[in-house]
Amino acid sequence: MTDNLRHKTMSALLWSFLERFGQQGIQFVIGIILARLLLPEEFGLIAMLTIFMAVAQSFIDSGFGQALIQKQSADHVDECSIFYFNILVGCVAAGLLCLAAPYISSFYNQPILELLTCALSLNLIINAFGLVQTALLTKTLDFKTQTMVSVFSMIVTGAVGITMAFYGFGVWSLVAQSVGGNLMRVVLLWFCSDWRPAWLFSVASLRSMFRFGSKLLASGLLDTVFRNLYLIVIGKVFSAGDLGFYSRARQLQHLPVDSLSSVVGRVTFPVFSSVQSDKARLKRGVKQALGVLMFVNAPLMVGLAVTAEPLVLVLLTEKWLPCVPYLQLFCVIGLLYPAHTVNLNVLKAQGRSDLFLRLEVIKKLMMIAVIALTYRFGITVMLYGQICTSVVGYLINSYYTKKFIEYSVVEQVKDFVPQVLVAVAMGMSVFGLTFLGLESALVLLISQIGAGVILYIGFAWLTKNQSFVACRTQIFEARRGD
Repeated sequence: MTDNLRHKTMSALLWSFLERFGQQGIQFVIGIILARLLLPEEFGLIAMLTIFMAVAQSFIDSGFGQALIQKQSADHVDECSIFYFNILVGCVAAGLLCLAAPYISSFYNQPILELLTCALSLNLIINAFGLVQTALLTKTLDFKTQTMVSVFSMIVTGAVGITMAFYGFGVWSLVAQSVGGNLMRVVLLWFCSDWRPAWLFSVASLRSMFRFGSKLLASGLLDTVFRNLYLIVIGKVFSAGDLGFYSRARQLQHLPVDSLSSVVGRVTFPVFSSVQSDKARLKRGVKQALGVLMFVNAPLMVGLAVTAEPLVLVLLTEKWLPCVPYLQLFCVIGLLYPAHTVNLNVLKAQGRSDLFLRLEVIKKLMMIAVIALTYRFGITVMLYGQICTSVVGYLINSYYTKKFIEYSVVEQVKDFVPQVLVAVAMGMSVFGLTFLGLESALVLLISQIGAGVILYIGFAWLTKNQSFVACRTQIFEARRGD
């Protein structure tokens, strides 16, 4: 990459990292407080609606947000057309959800879900008003603005949710936090962004981006439905409490892994798109992104799995202990998430959303088969099935990366296995601290985290890990640049 592009990329990565981890960190703290104030069953009720809200949100994006990023020659007509189209879709989606609310409530045999569905559907209309601003800020790699907006809105609405939970509003405190957070975020985006819609609308403009955007929409819908399909099955077959434990474990694991994948995905997609015609340059960028991302992700997943029990005891109290084995299995699944993200962004950057969709269809058919085989044997066995689908899914995702930029799965594994081995060595060493007989879960947790950080950096330094050297070099260059 040229020095200018490298500087913009590193700056974007930094601000995207701060936004995602700042937002997720604040959400994590808020979630911990709420978990202490509310019952697992109340979190389970919200989890039952997750798939319906996520599917509707996918229609609002309609793939046009990413199409706007991918299309280098997009003009104001394109932007305005997408803006008005998404508002229309948001209103229609919210209306359909409200009509479906009684049936959703009946499906789960939870009467309160009817009102909860209608209340949460407001998010669909609200989010539609901020899609274009978000896409344009992402396209220009302006994550600084998005960071400030997200963090501020999260703090304010988190305080509202905690206050409501403290005064006994129960599950409605989660609804207020969600709707209020999206409303404040969109208002701040309009305040901080210079973009304003004009009275322009072109069907031809939408059609020109539909070929790319529609494939991503279909892919996004497939991914959203099947990523949350487990919530439907567990919510239907098991209790709301069981679903609460499962969803809490997933949220704890998703905090680091989704944050990392989102950061790199948001930055690498526009960067990869800008060099899409230079295959050698694109391959170098993909190799660097994969190596650095796995260097950060592997110790997080291994460390989280090792410290799961004291972490849950300290943060969530004993009532949440049943989620510990789920969390540990989720960490195994999360090891390969960054590799999924990087490989799929190569396809999107090449404009091959048709191949992106094809891969998603294959993986989702495989997931249906795994769910059908495992759900009778309990949640733990279902998670083992997810581990299998994650590994096979990665092999599928990497197929076209080799075809387009000659970066095979064998090369990729060679690039990130050293990071995983260093992380495993760190995890085994940290696990040994559990045999010291420390009575305090807090002392054990602090000891494990401190030892883990020191050991991982030490092992990486001793083995001269290339990703560690690259990260250290970039940090030094950034400090000199400042």
